[in-house]
Amino acid sequence: MKYVLVTGGVVSGLGKGVTASSIGVLLKACGLRVTSIKIDPYLNTDAGTMSPFEHGEVYVLDDGGEVDLDLGNYERFLDITLTRDNNITTGKIYKSVLDKERRGDYLGKTVQVVPHITDAIQEWIERVAVIPVDGKEGSADVCVIELGGTIGDIESMPFIEALGQFSYRVDSGNFCLIHVSLVPVLNVVGEQKTKPTQHSVRGLRGLGLTPDILACRSTKALDENVKGKLSQFCHVPAGNIITLYDVPNIWHIPLLLRDQKAHEAILKRLNLHGKSEPDLEEWTARTELSAMLCNPVKIAMVGKYTGLSDAYLSVLKALLHAAVACHRKLVVEWVAAGDLEDTTAQESPDAHKSAWEILKSADGVLVPGGFGDRGVQGKILAAKYARENQVPYLGICLGMQIAVIEYARSVLGMEDANSTEFDAHTSSPCVIFMPEGSKTQMGGTMRLGSRKTYFNNKDCKAAKLYGNESSVDERHRHRYEVNPEMIEQFEKSGLSFVGKDETGCRMEVIEIRNHPYFVGVQFHPEFKSRPGKPSPLFLGLIAASSGQLDPVLQNCGHVSSKITSKKQEMSIGLPAAKHCPNGNAAKYSNGSANGVYSNGNGIH
Repeated sequence: MKYVLVTGGVVSGLGKGVTASSIGVLLKACGLRVTSIKIDPYLNTDAGTMSPFEHGEVYVLDDGGEVDLDLGNYERFLDITLTRDNNITTGKIYKSVLDKERRGDYLGKTVQVVPHITDAIQEWIERVAVIPVDGKEGSADVCVIELGGTIGDIESMPFIEALGQFSYRVDSGNFCLIHVSLVPVLNVVGEQKTKPTQHSVRGLRGLGLTPDILACRSTKALDENVKGKLSQFCHVPAGNIITLYDVPNIWHIPLLLRDQKAHEAILKRLNLHGKSEPDLEEWTARTELSAMLCNPVKIAMVGKYTGLSDAYLSVLKALLHAAVACHRKLVVEWVAAGDLEDTTAQESPDAHKSAWEILKSADGVLVPGGFGDRGVQGKILAAKYARENQVPYLGICLGMQIAVIEYARSVLGMEDANSTEFDAHTSSPCVIFMPEGSKTQMGGTMRLGSRKTYFNNKDCKAAKLYGNESSVDERHRHRYEVNPEMIEQFEKSGLSFVGKDETGCRMEVIEIRNHPYFVGVQFHPEFKSRPGKPSPLFLGLIAASSGQLDPVLQNCGHVSSKITSKKQEMSIGLPAAKHCPNGNAAKYSNGSANGVYSNGNGIH
């Protein structure tokens, strides 16, 4: 087994996760099988109880693991299926060591950070690295490990020590260290400054790890004299210094690495001779296509974490995958759910007016998952607007539940209709706490992971988008569900529950008849979306929002497309989409990040 370790220095938020994912893409394109591990030095056992404001979204795996959002990057970029053990936390490591101590496994020895904690870290890495994650038998060829945090953090020290020991344990020819660091440009002098990276590498070397490759984040490519200076002071060959400069879309990062021969440096360090040049033709074509599209499709994202786009990272990626498949430039219009409510109209009329203007100008509406009652009334109003005005709508988890509540209030006349999450004493409990849930233990007690949903109506839009399959596997994360005792009333009035679990009692998918596209799902389809294989329900939303749904449904949820290079014809058998000259799409919006254009309310 070969190991590639990615560390970060100077500041957090440099994009270590995207860099690690891109390295995996590059090695996979060279014909290698790749797996990934993310190390998070925090004491939490997992990310399940952490606020999205604190840590971004909680990403859910097939096995129900609630993990760091970087594992979502790994799965999307590499098209693999990871396990909860691919995310190592300080909490997991200490718990495993303390459990052994309580069992007497250490035979009376004093349990210490070195060697017991550091040994546990190394053993965990070796155990997880051989688990196949690509659907094939046997272990991968290379394991890409990302160490979260920044070099110098106190909480990272046991992991740094363990990884230093690990580099000797597996032999230097099986271990490559890539250090991601910042090379800032001071506006006063306009010069790329190397001192922060020098200090970061010096600190790393002082802790027993020597970088083989430097990946330098900067606004533009490094000057040759800057590379020479870094090489001299950091003891890294100039050819092994890579610039990761700002790009309009993170899909460009593997191409930056390839163009700067990063794969050659990695393969040489790992003694992997004779490997082919990376085949990134399809990846390149998709990246070029994304940069060329101009016809916008505007999606109103109605949520409560609109100040932090990472809180909805997988949703944004799923929207982007679907938009590119439909040859549309995605424009996300952020709407703070609370701003749609009547109380805001009195307290902040300008915010209220702006929120409604954004909602009414959107081509489609998406209400993502969430917890707590803040902004719920605004989400209900958004669902009502989409239902009454024939605007395409996709509700995910809570977004489905509030659609059911709104329907009960507006159509069935149940003025008190609510979820027991928000009103425990409602006389019309449309959404109830799951019988098997726990109200005292928070972590890991929800309905989590991949579960089957069975379609009971093959003629519904959702089933067609999934290729007329009788059932699908999607990932869940919820404590509340639609009240099964009220289903008959809903269905008689036109709200169809077209997908249910294996018992037939748990509602998974809703649709409204005679609506262009009104779909709600209890699961989270965004977690399985991939750049080349967009989530069917997100594809349906984008297609409906851009007037393309009928051909997509006729083609069983597939876009008749062949992605080629920009020098070739790009015909998808759908209404023609305009391409921007010279790939310049920025003028169609006022802010972008990772290829997602927005109104600036959540992109940082």
